[in-house]
Amino acid sequence: MAKRKKRRASRARKSEYPPYVWMLFGLAIGLSVAFAVYVKDREPPVTAKSAAPQPASLKNTIDGNSEEAKTSPVGDKPANKRFTFYDILPNFEVITPDETPEIAADVAPQAIEEPGVYVLQAGSFSTNKDADRRRAELALHGIESHIQRVKVNDRNYHRVYIGPTDDLDELNMLRSRLRAAQIDVFRIRLSD
Repeated sequence: MAKRKKRRASRARKSEYPPYVWMLFGLAIGLSVAFAVYVKDREPPVTAKSAAPQPASLKNTIDGNSEEAKTSPVGDKPANKRFTFYDILPNFEVITPDETPEIAADVAPQAIEEPGVYVLQAGSFSTNKDADRRRAELALHGIESHIQRVKVNDRNYHRVYIGPTDDLDELNMLRSRLRAAQIDVFRIRLSD
């Protein structure tokens, strides 16, 4: 037992300085590096000074043939444009008609008659909790659905899909059941 105590005591004697001294030493080094970077960045950048533009005199504009020399004003240099939005915008002008479209809100949707593979989107939600709630609502009506997560403009959306199906009778029946339950759906045609 005496040997064990000696080993522990010898290990404790190895560090001659307390930990806060080492902490202060590291802090001093870090602050000195930060100060050096700060002083370096405070120096003003070296810029070439241009001479002030002098007005052109009449004597300088006449060359040896008694003709006026062509001079360009100093301010005619085209500056590098940083934004080209205002140059491009007039090219993409969209003219909208003043008339309102003739769509009646109370018109019942018509049955789908064109063959193909379809998916019904029963909603697009920003949170998975809302999408799961819609999926549960569809399950209460006896309709199977699944949630697909998509990323649009760096935002995540959770879409509730029903299908895919190629049976037009089943698709029209699902749409009518969802319309009766007051659930709006979006029909997406996948392929022929």
